[in-house]
Amino acid sequence: MAIVSISLSDENLRLLDKIQETYALKGRSDAVRTALNSAASEMQDMEDLEGNVEGVLITIRRDHADPWMSLIQAKYVGSIKTQLHSHLKNKKCLEVMIISCTADELRSMMHEIQGSGKADYVRFVRS
Repeated sequence: MAIVSISLSDENLRLLDKIQETYALKGRSDAVRTALNSAASEMQDMEDLEGNVEGVLITIRRDHADPWMSLIQAKYVGSIKTQLHSHLKNKKCLEVMIISCTADELRSMMHEIQGSGKADYVRFVRS
């Protein structure tokens, strides 16, 4: 098994310890493997989507003043059937979008949102 050294913020370290505690894992390495397996499962779910898809895209973004999400939403306006925007604590925003588009369009939109590095939470719930 390979040994990998990583740098984590205090918040990431607390989250890693929470994963370890929640799943009663033996150590942080097991927590990292569990988190990686969960991410791999999410990626596989997205890869398995085919044809037209509908569902709810939920995003929590960090900075209300940053227009990056509005630019993405404008680009995919034909895929977003309904949208709800709500202000949260600490200048964060909740975006709930009803999506109806091709699987490729959804994957593209999700890659842009996740690739921005500005979203704390991104989840697509298929109908």
